[in-house]
Amino acid sequence: MTAAQILEELKPLGRPGYKKILLNHGAKEPVLGVKIEDLKKFHKRIKKDYHLALELYDSGIYDAMYLAGLIADETKMTKKNLRQWLDNATCGMLTEYTIPWLAAESRYGRELAMAWIDSKDENTASAGWATLTSLVSIKDDSELDLPELKRLLDRVTKTIHQQPDRVRYSMNAFVIAAGSFVQPLTDVALKAATAIGPVTVDMGNTACKVPSARDYILKVQKRGAIGKKRETARC
Repeated sequence: MTAAQILEELKPLGRPGYKKILLNHGAKEPVLGVKIEDLKKFHKRIKKDYHLALELYDSGIYDAMYLAGLIADETKMTKKNLRQWLDNATCGMLTEYTIPWLAAESRYGRELAMAWIDSKDENTASAGWATLTSLVSIKDDSELDLPELKRLLDRVTKTIHQQPDRVRYSMNAFVIAAGSFVQPLTDVALKAATAIGPVTVDMGNTACKVPSARDYILKVQKRGAIGKKRETARC
């Protein structure tokens, strides 16, 4: 199966209503409006295909770029690939979800995340914090550098309100993830969340809201799910 063949199959699946939702959430044309549930059917058929993923991403069509992230083989993705994908991303849904998910599952997750969070570019820094969020959600605690994560939580506490919108959003998500997925950091994350307080972000023409990190972690704690990892970052 080629990228051209897949694109031909994707086109009739586009739905105007869903396309409008994607555009409201920041997707940039060209957008077909294919629902994620339909993209996952392609994922189920294809499984993983490194070269096909690169071709789909290079199409510049949002739906194909999202699908590329689902089928990419994380064991074959290089740092150059991941950096190029970030450089060529057309919207926040790719920089904050697709690319961080894949980066976290690759062997370069921590390295890229630590480099990206220091970037002056809003999308790059946001991708870095989102990659850290995915890392703590899938990596066993024994594979994580807990002192480093504590320092990062402290960094968020001190700097979050001076950051651009999307970086604030990703930093807040990192606090939630650290407190929810890494049991030894729950108390530290709750302390950070309390110090941070409400986080305001311009969510554009959507009904989305920024979750309270403290409330979110406490809900996870209440249902006894602290420390339960995810099998994959991608969804």
